[in-house]
Amino acid sequence: MSDYSTHTRRRIVKAVGATAAAGLFTGAASATSTDEPEIGVVESPTASTLYDVEATAAGAFAVGTGGVVLERSSTGWDKLLDGGPTGNGNDIYGADVTDDGKRLWFVGASGAIGEYDVEAGVLNDHSAPMDVTNNFNDVSVTGKAGEANVYVAGDSGKMYYSYENGETGSWDYTTPGSGAAINAVDFFDDRSGHIVDGNTSVFYTRDGATWDTLGIADANHNFYGVDSDGFDDVWVSGGGGTVYHWNGSEWVRSDTGDATLRDVEVASGSGATVGGGGKFYAYDGSKWAARTTPTGENLKAVLRGDTTIAVGASGTIIEA
Repeated sequence: MSDYSTHTRRRIVKAVGATAAAGLFTGAASATSTDEPEIGVVESPTASTLYDVEATAAGAFAVGTGGVVLERSSTGWDKLLDGGPTGNGNDIYGADVTDDGKRLWFVGASGAIGEYDVEAGVLNDHSAPMDVTNNFNDVSVTGKAGEANVYVAGDSGKMYYSYENGETGSWDYTTPGSGAAINAVDFFDDRSGHIVDGNTSVFYTRDGATWDTLGIADANHNFYGVDSDGFDDVWVSGGGGTVYHWNGSEWVRSDTGDATLRDVEVASGSGATVGGGGKFYAYDGSKWAARTTPTGENLKAVLRGDTTIAVGASGTIIEA
């Protein structure tokens, strides 16, 4: 079943198999459990660092350095695009998918913004909105293909947004915090979601345009990943091996070790987080536990499902 009707992270789990995802992570009590699926390195068509991986109606895609876009086919991973939306080779740092899974949006260096039709194979260039050529770190989109709300996290501390599918003249921006880089964004509804920045802050919005602070006090680590499942269900990953969960009344902190954790995904009581040195931790609904991986490369993003995928430095792709 392909159902992309809720926010991006839940869309991913549904698109690639919520039942299998739960089976993979539930009960992962330790790194040595004998019933855990083996994590293996798969052949990659690039040596470029891969920064994000997403599920679409046409399968999984990964994006990275030099504007590379990879597509996972029945025979493995293939290079789909090289050079980014402008063809200038701008690095791509973040990606997301429309609610129907038909469009892959990605953003990156020098104001790069691309919209790829995964069914027609057509790439639309929305780069440099409002003539902005700063680096964009992440993107979240809501709505159907061609009708999306697009939210772009800026390295300059600004959130750029368009309610008209990124069309020229439809963009606006706001600065939620102190101007620190916004590292990640995730929306769970059309205009409701969360962001994290480089100043140990989490912000939320109810209208897509105005932002209020949610925390996190005394965190002492930068934040790099956010999974927004609702106003009372938010996950944040960051430096020092930390994962935080907002349950609607308080932030609950978990410590996994020392590795910087770049991405976190949690749904239906199970989850995963990945980071430096090939670190991979599974969540069973109550605690995080290390999983052994066959790589020491820094992992940047994780996608959970029938096949769980993590990507990172040197074109690394691991699957379980």
